[in-house]
Amino acid sequence: MTDDLVRPGPRNSLTDVAGLEVGQSHDADFGSGVSVVLCPDRAVCAVAAAGGAPGTRDTDALRPENLVDAVDAVVLSGGSVFGLASADAVTRWLAARGRGLAFGGMTVPLAPAAVLFDLPDSRAAVAPEHYTDLARAACDSAGAAVAEGSVGAGYGARAGTLRGGVGTASAVHAASGAAVAALAAVNSLGEVVMPDGLCFWAWPWEQAGEYGAVAPVADPTHRTLSLPQSARAGGQGHTVIAVVATDVALSQADALRLATMAQDGLARAIRPVHTLFDGDVVFALATGKRPLDGARPQAISRLGAMAADCLARAVARGVFRAAPGGPCESWRERRDRLAAAAASSS
Repeated sequence: MTDDLVRPGPRNSLTDVAGLEVGQSHDADFGSGVSVVLCPDRAVCAVAAAGGAPGTRDTDALRPENLVDAVDAVVLSGGSVFGLASADAVTRWLAARGRGLAFGGMTVPLAPAAVLFDLPDSRAAVAPEHYTDLARAACDSAGAAVAEGSVGAGYGARAGTLRGGVGTASAVHAASGAAVAALAAVNSLGEVVMPDGLCFWAWPWEQAGEYGAVAPVADPTHRTLSLPQSARAGGQGHTVIAVVATDVALSQADALRLATMAQDGLARAIRPVHTLFDGDVVFALATGKRPLDGARPQAISRLGAMAADCLARAVARGVFRAAPGGPCESWRERRDRLAAAAASSS
């Protein structure tokens, strides 16, 4: 039925959810970066972590039984534990503008954070101050435009054997007008493409050729699972960190269900996923710009399904748009290499 149709929003990005801004900054020489989601009017927030190696700040405060139910920003950063310093800079940036929770006679900004591991072995020492500078720059640049690929927290990322990146996608429900969107920094242990090398695992959810319109060359259910060499050799740091959001008014418990269901989007886009080497942290934001439409169980279930689809698409888009010339092969470089090999053999 047409009432159940969903289609990408006008930007096909996280900022199709009214009440959110995105800023990103990276240092090409340093090989890492920061992405920040700002919530100027605050947003209900929850978080779900499914991997075995999460790196986070202030996520316990977001448990539904605790005091905090809304935030002023969410911070996604490279740099592993050193990247958590980015949340300090975002907190200070918010405080300077009077944003936060009125508490105890003062304004307290709330900016939970998650980090991915993008540090090469050659980087023996990392200054946390580097991430505070990147975070401030990300906040200063925040707005409606959302860059993808080798930017922000995804600049130094890897996705299996390909270069990772930042991706975003959105969906709008035709009947209710509800918007759902996702932003992901993709740094997974698992592969985002099938063993043929180009078709994304998320290909069934692609909208309008947004990540190459490459169909599988054989039935993907018959593929055997092969861990990337890094895992067979003992593993490296990885982790996908993401934000899903909706403009619908949700309780924190409902937002937690949104984040939990959205984790299935990672399972649709990455194989394997939620390993002991991955953190796989998903924040859910609800800006409350429109009321919940219809009965709560059905409405929340619909929003969660939309969030999972958006997150799967965002993962693929981030890798599809990664720039050539990084520390590992990008999707576009692999496409060109395989095309050249096919041409030379014909």
